[in-house]
Amino acid sequence: MTDISLSVPPSTAPSPAFLTLSIAPAQVVRGAGILSQMGEAIARLGQRPLVVGGDRTLSVVQPFLEPALAQQSLQVAQASYGEDCSETSLNQLRQAVSHHQADLLIGVGGGKALDAAKLVAHQGHLPIVTIPTSAATCAAWTALSNVYSEQGSFLYDVGLAKCPDLLILDYDLIQTAPRRTLVSGIGDALAKWYEASISSGHSEQSLIVAAVQQARVLRDLLFQKSTAALQSPGSQVWRDVVDASVLMAGVIGGLGGAQCRTVAAHAVHNGLTHLLQSHHTLHGEKVAYGILVQLRLEEMIQGNLLATTARQQLLKFYEEIGLPQSLADLGLLDVTLADLQRSAEVACRPGSDLHHLPFEVTPTQLMAAMVSTTAPTTDIRSQESSFRSQPQPAPLD
Repeated sequence: MTDISLSVPPSTAPSPAFLTLSIAPAQVVRGAGILSQMGEAIARLGQRPLVVGGDRTLSVVQPFLEPALAQQSLQVAQASYGEDCSETSLNQLRQAVSHHQADLLIGVGGGKALDAAKLVAHQGHLPIVTIPTSAATCAAWTALSNVYSEQGSFLYDVGLAKCPDLLILDYDLIQTAPRRTLVSGIGDALAKWYEASISSGHSEQSLIVAAVQQARVLRDLLFQKSTAALQSPGSQVWRDVVDASVLMAGVIGGLGGAQCRTVAAHAVHNGLTHLLQSHHTLHGEKVAYGILVQLRLEEMIQGNLLATTARQQLLKFYEEIGLPQSLADLGLLDVTLADLQRSAEVACRPGSDLHHLPFEVTPTQLMAAMVSTTAPTTDIRSQESSFRSQPQPAPLD
């Protein structure tokens, strides 16, 4: 089953002659059990905070956050963002801001909750505090929000004027999240290297060079420490990997800005969100699979043997920590050819991150890569030839 709703992002003004970077939150506080001590830091930003999160997350965080806010005599209200950072959800949150006369937003939760809170704060010119409850993404850091349809399909992203005013990373809170969320965050963070190196690896601009090299360091750190971190939650090595997924990944996006772009891995993610069957998988799981698809495209279209080696290295790492290696691992073994083509067409549509690749990719080529992420190293073009010989469904309107 496919969600075929598409939306055109709001029109944007021509790019200015100057470059503005939102590199980092104004303040980052990290430690174990620190949330209950953050009342004063939050109170410096506003007296009438609206706390935005999911229903479950709000109930988990409330015992830690509420005493800290009450100690500062803040007038607090809560609002659920619903299931997705969608236009309907954003409108409801804007109404909640108006009703409460909020002068500060506090986003609590995973990527979608934080994206919703950041975007509403941006639209209302209000300060924003982010409190991640898992290490699944770097959304707590970034000046970017992704907007989805009511059905959970990616529609567009919005660049924000600034990174959060305060990011609170409480390791005790992160540790309450399922192991799977950290694995997903590792997958999302890994994409920084594989995407930045191909889109911006030849840049000579100082900050972009710095961002690309930081992405390489991030990849190496995750390769070295992820297995041990997942085996010892709460340990120092676990904290290192949490920092890498939540903070260091955000640094790379901040330094590189729009010029250090996401590429095919995130485009594949965006296309997969239009398959309703994929909605049980996490953002970073789809992105991790998308890295393999991107490398497969480099193999098939460019004959890139380095991409072959990198893909085989990733497959071993994915097996070790539990990231998906194929459509079957994503629970999409029985997806129809028409649905797969729809996903590929979304990933290839004009304006997609996929077009930051240094070569053209058709939906048929992308589909061939999507079904061959675990292909052996020999005869890297054979899978595409085989796929082309199959009857193809007509393009969907």
